[in-house]
Amino acid sequence: MQFLTHILVTAALLFVVGKMVDGIDVRGARAALFGSLAIGLANALLKPTLIALSLPLTLLTLGLFIFVINAALIMLAAEFVDGFEVEGFGAAMRGAFWLWVLNMGVGILFGL
Repeated sequence: MQFLTHILVTAALLFVVGKMVDGIDVRGARAALFGSLAIGLANALLKPTLIALSLPLTLLTLGLFIFVINAALIMLAAEFVDGFEVEGFGAAMRGAFWLWVLNMGVGILFGL
């Protein structure tokens, strides 16, 4: 149940990020839901390996390189989902940042 809640919340936040960030286009609830699922799968399957491989760089940048990894995973997810488009790495970085901020806010407000 917690996984489903997280996917639905992330889908809603992804839709909001699509409205906030120039260069990220989320066309409808279906694209937001499948985009959220794709990001969740990428985070579950690829992110641990990418973090392990980039650990020296992550430590050197005091953890900020994680945003680069998140942006790359958002761009990867956008490649597989119709209606979810990211126009360049800069837009993906801004999207990763705002998705993180909004997820943190929701987590603090609702204890998710």
